[in-house]
Amino acid sequence: MADPTYTPPEVWTNDTENGGRFAAINRPTAGAREEKELPVGKHPFQLYSLATPNGVKANIIFEELLEAGHHDAEYDAWLIDIGSGTQFTSGFVNINPNSKIPAMVDRSGAEPIRVFESGAILMHMAEKFGRFLPTDAGTRAEVLSWLFWQVGSAPFIGGGFGHFYAYAPEKYEYPINRYAMETKRLFDVANQRLKEARFLGGDDYTIADMATFPWLAPFVSGTIYGEARKFLSIHEYEHVIRWVEEINQRPAVIRARMVNKVWGDEAEQLPERHSAADFATRGAQSENA
Repeated sequence: MADPTYTPPEVWTNDTENGGRFAAINRPTAGAREEKELPVGKHPFQLYSLATPNGVKANIIFEELLEAGHHDAEYDAWLIDIGSGTQFTSGFVNINPNSKIPAMVDRSGAEPIRVFESGAILMHMAEKFGRFLPTDAGTRAEVLSWLFWQVGSAPFIGGGFGHFYAYAPEKYEYPINRYAMETKRLFDVANQRLKEARFLGGDDYTIADMATFPWLAPFVSGTIYGEARKFLSIHEYEHVIRWVEEINQRPAVIRARMVNKVWGDEAEQLPERHSAADFATRGAQSENA
């Protein structure tokens, strides 16, 4: 139903009284709000993030590269608390002018290279190490098509369905129905693809799967947006469920989902990651708690 009390003005102005859960940090302007540098660790790659679905994408490529034996892919993962606005500090804005996580700095060469947006991070690391992105032209095109399908789809699931279903200050039928329909359509696209192929890009696990898994898996497990799993009838997508369950068993993915996580089961939280030993330390702390 339409809101009978609202008529759009001729010229929009920012109303800080509205906007839902994140109204306190959302503004229509870009740029730094506070002068503060980011911490820098000892490893070649510095990741600044949070374990949201987009953040987990970057965690996965790092942990998968390390799992595959690329020890020079070691990284420091620093927590960016988006609820308190850390993404608007000058240090973070210098890395990502869009003030969104994840963002990283590649310090492995003569000059630091900033990389922002999760898809760009996946491609940068895959190409740098020659893993998880095929070189054959046809297969590479397929993988990149699915990678950018996910990048383009995420706003409909997160800022669309997630916002209006879970975070908006009021519930309205039209936006929830609109984005529920689109989210289910995207699940069906993935489901039909995964009916004919083991992974999104074909026979092999690639950055297309790393990008898509963190968004679809929480719906399968029922850990995102409250009752969204039931509301969207996620049980209908049997091939997506099979794919999620397979990827969920990968040791690198298990670790990646812990990095920069500060909610839920304490045994699954690792607010900062500076070495592989941090995971063992986290496990020991949870056992002694």
